[in-house]
Amino acid sequence: MPYLTVEGTRLHYREAGSGDPPLLLLHAFPLHSGMWQAQLAGLSDRVRLVAPDLKGFGASDAPDDRDAYSVAGYADEVAALIDQLGLARVVVAGLSMGGYVALAFWRRHRARVSALVLADTRAEPDGPEALERRTNQQRQVAEEGTAGLIDQLLDGLLAEATHRERPELVEQARGLMDNPPAGFIGALEAMKGRPDSTADLDGIDVPTLVLVGRDDGITSPEVAQDLHVRIAGSRLAVLPDAAHLSNLEAPEAFNVALRRFLDDL
Repeated sequence: MPYLTVEGTRLHYREAGSGDPPLLLLHAFPLHSGMWQAQLAGLSDRVRLVAPDLKGFGASDAPDDRDAYSVAGYADEVAALIDQLGLARVVVAGLSMGGYVALAFWRRHRARVSALVLADTRAEPDGPEALERRTNQQRQVAEEGTAGLIDQLLDGLLAEATHRERPELVEQARGLMDNPPAGFIGALEAMKGRPDSTADLDGIDVPTLVLVGRDDGITSPEVAQDLHVRIAGSRLAVLPDAAHLSNLEAPEAFNVALRRFLDDL
């Protein structure tokens, strides 16, 4: 497996394909880069794809100190990773937490961004209820491990029809969530502390695609519509038969939307 060391942290990444513009894929919480397998396979004939495991997930290092994690830190680590891979500018695509990182990457490294893909995500920070929920989840993981939280999260991340009719996909998602407890706690801390990115949306001047699952109850199509309206010239794609993990539940439709967007760059 390929690894690079960034400021003392060993980061694992997956890579496929060739061609410009390179596409950087940033995964959701609490999954790892394996969630992008259908994109790595389905788009490798079109572009070079790089999908890192963010710190704390997959085969990357998972420091125990929760203060070692931040959304800005994730963005900076990914920027250093693509530096080492020799990539000057990339299309930055992030889903859910990966979208928070993509917006932070835009804010901190915008000269490196040729286009943005924001999937099943939002610009606003956590409100009081979300902050309390994440703190409770941190406590749960510290005291009980990750299994119980994974069960709880799966209910909301996947559509009801998926739970009912596609048990193999539910188990696939469960496996992708089998990550170190320190990564869970650190990522929850990072998301709790992330800044409001709403003010950045008006200044996004690169081609942008907003994607969302039609049945996403976490970042709804209405949230995606608001992103689309705020980002001038952006495209919006609402994917049927998908909830929050839209690239897993509707991989073909997700890939078609991505391919069309890439072809027009």
